[in-house]
Order: sequence, then structure tokens, then C-alpha cells
Amino acid sequence: MAKITAAEVNKLRKSTGAGMMDCKKALVEADGDFDKAIEVLRKKGQKVAAKRADRESSEGAVIAKVNAEANKGVIVSLNCETDFVAKNDDFVKMANDFAELALGVATKEDLLKLDYNGISVEEKLTEQTGVIGEKIEIGDFRILEAVFVGSYIHAGNKIGVLTGLSKAADNAEEVAKEVSMQAAAMNPVALNEDGVDTETIERETEIAKDQLRQEGKPEEMLDNIVKGKIQRFFKDNTLVHQAFIKDNKISVAKHVQNSLGKDVEITAFERVALG
Repeated sequence: MAKITAAEVNKLRKSTGAGMMDCKKALVEADGDFDKAIEVLRKKGQKVAAKRADRESSEGAVIAKVNAEANKGVIVSLNCETDFVAKNDDFVKMANDFAELALGVATKEDLLKLDYNGISVEEKLTEQTGVIGEKIEIGDFRILEAVFVGSYIHAGNKIGVLTGLSKAADNAEEVAKEVSMQAAAMNPVALNEDGVDTETIERETEIAKDQLRQEGKPEEMLDNIVKGKIQRFFKDNTLVHQAFIKDNKISVAKHVQNSLGKDVEITAFERVALG
């Protein structure tokens, strides 16, 4: 049996992130062979991943990143089972690394195939499931492209938002961040009324009619009254029409125009939240 030194154990720990005792056991099993020890740890990860496949991974870190040209952004959520793991510095770093890689691909499937320190992202997730003992997976994956893209990550990496603007005007980064903060806080259902799906409108219409009937309003008056209520729903629940949280006398769209010019519009947004 090969003699396993503390230096070898530490090297394996730094390479894989596994605990000291797990690294020592893997080296013993591999008879001191470093590469085989890594394989031992990966196989352990696969076994743990299989056992935890049906577990809920509702905690994690949501990372929003924008490329150097500021015309493309991504949101990646790296999910786990507990808040304790989600707050770990190494876990958050890994989430940031994955988001950085994601700027170069179009789908989550493409991201999972990319190389990450000598193994694929998918293999790294399996490995870390074994190391941490929790289900670790890429949850949400979003891309937004626009003339200008800005981002915001809510404290604790619980919510990530991207905002697209029609022009890369001066101060666009700060304004896009403000709009992203609005979306993080107010959770709009769509960019504008055109983006609200028919099912939502029908549901809100029925709710409004039921309320009016309970108030005793005549049936023949309902449709006209409901039109006004639906317009109010759009105002409260679509990003461009919402009252701006820093100045509720103006809409978010108006704030953008006041800050960047009347020809600048919000073209899209993406919002990802844990849970």
C-alpha cells in the first residue's frame, strides 16, 4: 500500500473541493494514484447524485452577467438543497464561473458540455454533489440580447435580472440597473400589455367580474367596468407601466426617457428568482 502524505491529500482537496477525509480515503483506494483518486471521488458523486435525484433543490445562487460589449446578458441559477451551502464562498464562485461560461453558449445543454477545469460542467455538478452531499444542478438559464443590456443581482444572490435598452446612451448602465432593481422588487408579469398572455387576462377578467357581482353591479355594466380594471392590472403588473419605485409619480418607461432621452425604450427583461 502506498504511503499517503498530507501534501497529496491537500493537493487533491484543492483540486476537487472534497473534504480531507474523503480525499485521503480516495487516495488510499487508488493506491496513491492522483488521477484515479479523482475518478474515485467522481464515482462517489455519481452515486450520491443518483440517490438525491428526487430531492428538492430550491436554494442556491442566481448570477446575472453581461458581456464586455454590454449587448448580451445571461442569468444562471446554480441550485442546491440548503441555504447553508448556497452561502458558501466556493459555491458562489462556481456559480459565477458557470455564468461567465454561459455568455458563450445559447442553451443550458451547451453549457453543461463546456470544459470546466478539465472536466465538463455536467461532470463538475456530479462531482460536487458527491463532495457536498446535496443535489447540485443548473436550475434556470436565461439569455437576453439587446443594443444595451444591464443587470442586477439582489442581495444574497436570490434574484437576478437583466434589462435590455434600445440605445447605449450615457448612463445606460445605471438606468438599466435601476430598471432591473424595479423588476426584482415588483416582479412584473410582462414588459407591457402585449406580453401578458391570454390566460392571465381571462383569469383577471373573471376575478374582476366576480368582485363586481358581489358588489351588486348590474350584469350589463360589467364589461365596461372590467375594461378599466384590466387597464389598472396592466399598469400595476407590467414593467414599463409600473410606478417607478424611486419616484411613484412617473412610470418606469418615463424614468428611462427622462434619464436617457425620449427615443430610448426598455426592449426586454428577464427575471429569475429562487423558490
